[in-house]
Amino acid sequence: MSLPQSVTIVEVSPRDGLQNQQHPISLEHKINLVNQLADAGLKVIETGSFVSPKWVPQMADSAELFAAIKQQPGVRYTALVPNKQGLDTAIASGVKEIALFAAVTDEFSQKNLNCSVSESMQRFEALAQLAIDAGMQVRGYLSCVLGCPYAGSVAPKTVSTLSQQLLDAGCYEVSLGDTIGVGTAGSTQALLDNMTQNNISMSSLALHCHDTYGQAIANILIGLQYGISTIDASVAGLGGCPYAKGATGNVATEDVVYLLDGLHIQHGINLSKLIDIGQLISKVARRPIQSRAAVALLNSAASQS
Repeated sequence: MSLPQSVTIVEVSPRDGLQNQQHPISLEHKINLVNQLADAGLKVIETGSFVSPKWVPQMADSAELFAAIKQQPGVRYTALVPNKQGLDTAIASGVKEIALFAAVTDEFSQKNLNCSVSESMQRFEALAQLAIDAGMQVRGYLSCVLGCPYAGSVAPKTVSTLSQQLLDAGCYEVSLGDTIGVGTAGSTQALLDNMTQNNISMSSLALHCHDTYGQAIANILIGLQYGISTIDASVAGLGGCPYAKGATGNVATEDVVYLLDGLHIQHGINLSKLIDIGQLISKVARRPIQSRAAVALLNSAASQS
């Protein structure tokens, strides 16, 4: 196993990071967040989600957000899409890449999508084809790959089978989501071993880790050792899961960058700018910074001033 020379970080804070925040985040703050992330060197930014504002009110202004941001050359601005209506709105908003999502257990799928895994995959395949026909790139999300809040442990083979289905449906990449953050280095290794045994290329996979139990960085390191070179992360650790009490949200982008720096893996992101962004958006969201690297570096700088 060898480490990748470079890693792409998919910055999910404008969507996954903000969607569960209790305090409303203004359109102006969202615009500033996306523009600043691009200025800091992020090349893939999950900018919004075309979901029903009834269910996710924080994402109600995603169309306005896409219209207002300053899109930089070489930066991909993506959106999560749940259904045909959302896809139509994404197309009208000029979105070039979408993400579709499915779960690996019927229990979680019923709670979130009101259908079984099998039914959700049929919907997924139909939506993916419509998006591809519209000239879009399609990325797939799989939720609860290392554990489900309702069904418990998940068999690696199940995840491998569903991942292959998403790839066959036209996804260029599948993001493996440890949605409630229960995964460990051991369970991550077992999952990726099964992926390898089933001839799924690591180049078609990404990791999306939540840090509920403080294991996200360890799990990401395992992924890097297997050759995965795309990591989802959220500045300041913004995010959270309503199904895991005490969940601290997505792995912090600052912590992932600090890990990559220590491994001499290229990523193209300015850590200092990232920490400033994390401070600002955490203040706006009225929550503490969840990045351990950011807090440590800020404390170190304060002690030297």
